[in-house]
Formats: sequence, structure tokens, C-alpha cells
Amino acid sequence: MRLRNVKGASEKIENSNYMILDPSSWKGNFARKFGNSNPIHIEIGMGKGSFLIEMAKRYPEINFIGIEKFDSVLVRALEKVEGEELPNLFFIRMDADKIEEVFEKEINTIYLNFSDPWPKKRHANRRLTSQNFLKKYDSLFQKDKRILMKTDNRHLFEFSIKELTDYGYRIVDLCLDIYQEELENNVPTEYEKKFHEKGFPIYRVEVWKEK
Repeated sequence: MRLRNVKGASEKIENSNYMILDPSSWKGNFARKFGNSNPIHIEIGMGKGSFLIEMAKRYPEINFIGIEKFDSVLVRALEKVEGEELPNLFFIRMDADKIEEVFEKEINTIYLNFSDPWPKKRHANRRLTSQNFLKKYDSLFQKDKRILMKTDNRHLFEFSIKELTDYGYRIVDLCLDIYQEELENNVPTEYEKKFHEKGFPIYRVEVWKEK
């Protein structure tokens, strides 16, 4: 997908109070950044931020951090939070491949929503549910490991289930179409709304692994 440049995106990102511009300096100390010891949930590849912003509103007792590498997408999330007061929400501009440089033993939950499926076999290690990334996530978790994933891509979903279970994660909940199964308290993403309206099933899995 080709992303359009957004005029002034970099400046908006640099000047937003929701941005953490030096994330590696907070490694292991994000509780201090939030000013409390509440659980920290992160969304890797948050897109335009609808999911995480709504989560932050619904669950003020949880701290949320959204990670996105594209300025043109991240700035749309910043536009959504203009005028909002959400002390439990921050954004980071970075590539997921560098996730170990930013967090250490402080994350409770990871959300992977509609991640890039990287359909070519030679690119499998770039998928955010590949064992390449699962190894990176190991050092992020504070205690037990919890990952929630949603996607419209059946191939990515099947690949992810195998990678996660082979790596020792236990499936807590699995839905082959969250709208057919009427999942309670579901917070949709932008992509989710679009694909659901087109009639695509939305797959979801929650997995857990003891520390």
C-alpha cells in the first residue's frame, strides 16, 4: 500500500504531548513516564490509532502505548486525540524490529491488529507473529506473556497459530469470525471496520505463556 505524505506531519509529531520522542531513554522505566504502576499494554503497528484511543478511554486503569513507524499514519492518530485528555496514552514512532531497544520487563499485553501479512514465503520472518519477533517480545514482558491478535488474513492467522503454539503459547480464546460469534467488548480498528463491511471474516486469537 502506498502511503501519501502528509504536509507538516513531522512537525506535528515533534510537538505533540502524546509522543515519546526518546523512547530508549525510558527503557525499563515507563511506569515513571506514566506516573503510576498500572499495567502497560502496547499495540505494535497501531495505524491511525482508533483502537488504542478507544481502549485508553474505556480503561483508564491501564496504560497504553501505540507504536507506528510511518509519519503519515501516526499523524492521523494525533489528530484524533487533539483536545482529549488521556494521561494513560502515549505514542512512539519506531520500527517494530527495534522493540527490544525500548522496553524491558514492563509490558503486560501486546496487541497485533491487522499486521502486514508479508505474503511471500521469503518474508515470513518479517511477520509480527513469527518466532523471530516472538523471541524479541520475551524480554518485554513483566510477568506472564499475553498477546492478542486480529486479522482478516486467513493465511497469516494460520501461520500465527502455528508459530505461537510452537513457541509455547497456550490458546486462551480463538474466534474464526468475531462478528458471527458476537464477541463482547470488541473495539474495532479502521481496517477491521472496512473489511467487516466488505463481508470478510475477522479472526482473533488470545494467547498466554507463563513467564
